[in-house]
Amino acid sequence: MQLDRRGLLLLVFLTLAWGLNWPIMKIGVAHFPAMGFRLLCMAGGLVALGLALKLRGDSLNIPRATWPTVVKLAIPNMVIWHLFAICAVKMLSSGRAAILGYTMPIWAVVWGLLIFRDRIALSAWIGIGCALTGTVLLLSGEIAALTGSPAGTLLMLVAAAGWGFGTQLMKRTPLDVPIGALTFWMLAVTLPFLAIGSLLFEAGWRMPTAIEWGAIVYNAVVVFAYCHLVWFSLARSLPPVVSSLSIMFIPVVGVFSGMWLLGETPHWQDYAAIVLMFAALSSVMLAPLLRRGR
Repeated sequence: MQLDRRGLLLLVFLTLAWGLNWPIMKIGVAHFPAMGFRLLCMAGGLVALGLALKLRGDSLNIPRATWPTVVKLAIPNMVIWHLFAICAVKMLSSGRAAILGYTMPIWAVVWGLLIFRDRIALSAWIGIGCALTGTVLLLSGEIAALTGSPAGTLLMLVAAAGWGFGTQLMKRTPLDVPIGALTFWMLAVTLPFLAIGSLLFEAGWRMPTAIEWGAIVYNAVVVFAYCHLVWFSLARSLPPVVSSLSIMFIPVVGVFSGMWLLGETPHWQDYAAIVLMFAALSSVMLAPLLRRGR
């Protein structure tokens, strides 16, 4: 299918909105408990998404028998991703967090190989090698920097690996539930985990400042509600190559918006990692599609 002008504009907005959110999250957690910040964002997002789905006439009801499956899908796709990623953002520059977070498609391939015995092409092996090299570069930069955080890099890799595993489960789990309702309830399942994690491991709870409220509202309304709904509507008509390119550009937007908003100064490792991750994602996501299109 061809992407019309309206769809292209919406896709560009999505890519910019999601990429810009990395430095916005960094602003939100700079002086505020990370899991507490994500808890407030997700609670607001759940309300906004629920209202948006209701306005569209979508039902939030799901059969009782599907609840165990919803929880099983929520653990890797939402709980692991959101808990580990937001803690990593607090430790890393927003650009590095974005680069590492969007290694998710590589992890999906790795899980498919290790657990589900998928057969992968040579291009995917090359992509895994590029992603591994980029990760090692970023780790070396964190270890060498006095203010670096190898722990943040590892946390973000765990988050991306969890999301990648969840992506494999989503593909392999038959579930007759609308994607909007599924997303709403997976977010709802995640809230108690964020609340318990914040209560057990974080201190310094207080009312957010004005700029922190701004970051919370941006995440709740723009990221959790609007972007999710637009993506769901576009996903049915987007050419796969176009959606793949959108995903690949998000960390690039994250790096350069971090430079603009936060004054972050990427090192040579960051630029090299962008190139390597772009090559890795291209080999995993675009090469098979281009071969089928010949």
